[in-house]
Amino acid sequence: MTATTDLTVLSAEAPSLVQSVDWLAIAPVVITAAVGLVVLVADLFLAERHKPALGWISVAGLAAATATLLPLRAGDRATFCLTGDPEACSYVADHFTLVIQFLVLAGALVTALLSVTAVRDTRMPAGEYWFLLLSSAAGAALLPASRDLATLIVALEVASLPAFALVGMRRGDRLSSEAALKFFLSSVTATAVSLMGVSFVYAATGSLHLTQVADRLEDVPGQLDTLAMAGVALTLVGFAFKTAAVPFHFWVPDTYVGAPLPIAGYLSVIGKAVGFTGLILVTVIAFPAYSDIWGPALAVLAALTMTLGNAAALRQSPDRPNSAVRLLAWSSVGQAGYLLVPIAAAAYSGRDQIGSTVAYALMYAAVNLGAFAVAALVARTKPLHRISDYRGLYAERPLAALSLGFFLLCLAGLPPGIIGLFAKVTVFRSAVDAGLGWLAVVMAINVVIALYYYLRWTALLFRTPEGAQTCTRAPWPVAAAIVVTAITAVVLSGAPELILRVTSGSLFAQ
Repeated sequence: MTATTDLTVLSAEAPSLVQSVDWLAIAPVVITAAVGLVVLVADLFLAERHKPALGWISVAGLAAATATLLPLRAGDRATFCLTGDPEACSYVADHFTLVIQFLVLAGALVTALLSVTAVRDTRMPAGEYWFLLLSSAAGAALLPASRDLATLIVALEVASLPAFALVGMRRGDRLSSEAALKFFLSSVTATAVSLMGVSFVYAATGSLHLTQVADRLEDVPGQLDTLAMAGVALTLVGFAFKTAAVPFHFWVPDTYVGAPLPIAGYLSVIGKAVGFTGLILVTVIAFPAYSDIWGPALAVLAALTMTLGNAAALRQSPDRPNSAVRLLAWSSVGQAGYLLVPIAAAAYSGRDQIGSTVAYALMYAAVNLGAFAVAALVARTKPLHRISDYRGLYAERPLAALSLGFFLLCLAGLPPGIIGLFAKVTVFRSAVDAGLGWLAVVMAINVVIALYYYLRWTALLFRTPEGAQTCTRAPWPVAAAIVVTAITAVVLSGAPELILRVTSGSLFAQ
């Protein structure tokens, strides 16, 4: 009787090891992953003529996952928390998480609309394509909510591994296979380096939760300081690769050229969002104690990235095959440099600077996906993807030309693309406020350089066309993707304070 009583008392006093699960908080990720499994299983039973239904199931699933963000808008939920330390959670649905999840899921939805026609026309295997796209989107949606290093790395790989296969999905295409192999090998190498960094950080701190890592890095024993410093540096490498920051950018042009156009657009926006999200989480939440190391390093990376990206985009010949895709690829590298600026500034003036990166990412997502949507439309009749193929597009497709012109002006930061100008001013101000005047000067010079190639392409849209024009009816999913992105860009240009309202103040719950 005494032994039984003692066991009862011990079990009552011991903390429960069972973690509670907030199903509403994880609904956006769970729905996306679940629809991916449904598509994979349904593919086994559907006849070939019914396979297009898989695309619409995927579109509906992504729309439903995006809609579940509405009940979470308060940004006050967390789950998978340690029973002994309720403040250390593996999944946090704060405002930062919700904004990035909206960017990821809405971007994946636009990609899915573009893919409906692409999968049918190129005869890619529908079941595998949609399963991989949804799996990657689920990993990308999980990453901003991750608040421990293990979940962060897992989410990064769940977002990345399906993307390798999507890039090489065009069977028998040498460029596609080569692009997938380059993307895979370089990404795996970067991930291995990051995993080594995570192991060093864990050895120095004894924890994987970002908040606990931050606290313990403040007081690392002297003999472990070098180990912790090396761990911080190596962990950042994998995320720098995903952002296409110099010198981890070399995979971008060939990968975008070899991938199906919807996937190239997906990588340019969602793939980049994954990298920047991870970089933000590990720097401002986990490693603020070493801000004197990663701050200057990211500032230099930002300057190099925007300069090399814009210089390479400037060199693209309009008559070269795939020059349009290559220009967008190098342009995305240059844009990555701008996105790095507020993260570097956060090392000097606090984490609230991160709002500038989030605001810029929202603008960039809308207009860059729109540019790829127009490119997908033009490629239906001009598959060489040359910039010169866009000459006289206004005479052939007025609405598509106006939309592309507007997207390019937004990327350049010129009126009437006010949202692009607003985003660049926001990033520029973050550099000035942090005392990084030299970086603000480098950014200003690069903005001027970028004006040339954006305006050259824009002017080409309205020149007199050469030869006979062949115009086919635009598939309505592609037209819908162009319309949605164009309306979003126009609305944001008319009221840029909408983004500022979302990204101002503290985005993090803890």
